Amino acid sequence: MVLGSLLIGSVPLSVGDVLRAIAESFGLARLGTEEITRSIVFEIRLPRIVLAVGTGMALASSGTVFQGLFRNPMADPYIIGVSGGAALGATVAIVTGLTFSLVGLSAVALLAFVGAMAVTLLVYRLAWLRGDVVPEHLLLAGVAVGAFLAAVISALQFASTNNLQQVVFWLMGGFSGRTWEHVLLAAPYGIAGYAMARYFARDLNLLVLGDETAHSLGVSVASVRRWLIAAGALMAAAAVAVSGLIGFIGLIVPHLMRLMLGPDHRRLLPAAALSGGIALLLADTIARTVIAPTEIPVGIVTAALGAPFFLYLLRKHRSRTYWS
Repeated sequence: MVLGSLLIGSVPLSVGDVLRAIAESFGLARLGTEEITRSIVFEIRLPRIVLAVGTGMALASSGTVFQGLFRNPMADPYIIGVSGGAALGATVAIVTGLTFSLVGLSAVALLAFVGAMAVTLLVYRLAWLRGDVVPEHLLLAGVAVGAFLAAVISALQFASTNNLQQVVFWLMGGFSGRTWEHVLLAAPYGIAGYAMARYFARDLNLLVLGDETAHSLGVSVASVRRWLIAAGALMAAAAVAVSGLIGFIGLIVPHLMRLMLGPDHRRLLPAAALSGGIALLLADTIARTVIAPTEIPVGIVTAALGAPFFLYLLRKHRSRTYWS
């Protein structure tokens, strides 16, 4: 899949071209590859592929955590306001024309990440009650804050029609123009979030059974819930900051893996991560090749393919429970 994505594009390449370009880029050999070929492979396509796979893994893993935590198969990575915060940060950067950069990253990506984490903390604080976060309150606070942020974003778009197309394109999600700097921004937070989720996978299995049951089996419910919320939010924020809003990967992939493998998150998390990475890489390959050289936002592809498939899953497994 990765090799196929490297070969396909507005400039078609052979397997030999790709292998020679990679070898020369890493200093393994001097084979006389053209500079433009090396640039296409190593500076344009490879970081995009790595980012697509990593983003898919992060979204699917985050969705798996939140579906288990809320015991709700409709939960997705954006359920606690991550998407709204990231969208607001990116919209502010675009509308105000901020042009600063940090370690090669644009203001849009940086403010999107900051906005995602800031709104997550706000929603978490709003849901705090007597020393713990109530999942139902967290869900409702996320919905309310998300609706308010959507209104603010719409107002900013209305007030700045000159930048409307750029804002809409970012909100649709995609990997056009992404570089290794974007990979370096997202990777530490995505990896940290996944590591936390894996560490607490057994405790998440017990939380699915209910707080009282989990507590009776030795789980520190409040502490574990905080760590899992942080893990899911970190993965989602890292993904959204570098890709924009990409739907359905974090909803459908965990759903499908739960149907195939059962409710054990120790198996679900790695399976969902791998499947999410493959699914988003496939969607991105379609987005950039179906009407090449014009590129479709990958969020359109995931929605167009994901919605019918999700309806098929619902119809086929209407009577099946996901949690036992």
